[in-house]
Amino acid sequence: MKSGTGMRGKHWIVNRIIAKELKRIFPAYLSGRLIDIGCGDKPLAGLAAPYVSCHVGIDHAETQHRKNNIDIFAPCYDIPVDDASFDCALCTAVLEHLEEPGKAIAECSRILKLGGVAICTAPFIWNLHEEPRDFFRFSKYGLAYLFETNGFKILELKALAGFWVTGSIALTHYLWKFRRKKGWASVFKPLFTLIPPFTLMIQAAAYLLDHLDKREEWTWMHLVVAQKIGTGAA
Repeated sequence: MKSGTGMRGKHWIVNRIIAKELKRIFPAYLSGRLIDIGCGDKPLAGLAAPYVSCHVGIDHAETQHRKNNIDIFAPCYDIPVDDASFDCALCTAVLEHLEEPGKAIAECSRILKLGGVAICTAPFIWNLHEEPRDFFRFSKYGLAYLFETNGFKILELKALAGFWVTGSIALTHYLWKFRRKKGWASVFKPLFTLIPPFTLMIQAAAYLLDHLDKREEWTWMHLVVAQKIGTGAA
């Protein structure tokens, strides 16, 4: 679920919401040297570029994403850079794929300067993906604990949507699976071509309805902005 800023495909609604939020917070929190932890193919590079002097992407060698834009191949538990060498950090849709997310946040704290800011997104209600490396889902309380016990102060902790958005993307994922059906289901192939435009309409309607129910217990994802204030419990 390495979301960028695209507005097409089955993740249209979540990409739109994430892009809107990041456009809001990047000018306020990004500056200087940026480390992008679990960067994939750096889908947020364009959004971040106006605010940072350099954008260093780190990911592991077995990533399922394209590797063209990865600058450092290393585990996020042991990043080969000096202490306090970055001003800000990104970690978007990565924590759920880590066996030890707290250890990764501790490493993020190590490489950030005092006062540096980490921007993170993590899912709460989302389908299995990038299996078998899909380990966790996070409530706002779990995220606050992970950051606060590793030397951070929470500046923002926000549920990105409510019931309608989460329901629309769940239905989209369910229906899109039928597009890959073979055998007897192939007789319905012409019907399956209607799935992308149909689910796009569902997501567009959910986007408009989102303001009616933003209860965070239904969110698909949380956004965290946290500032390094110390070295954490470790």
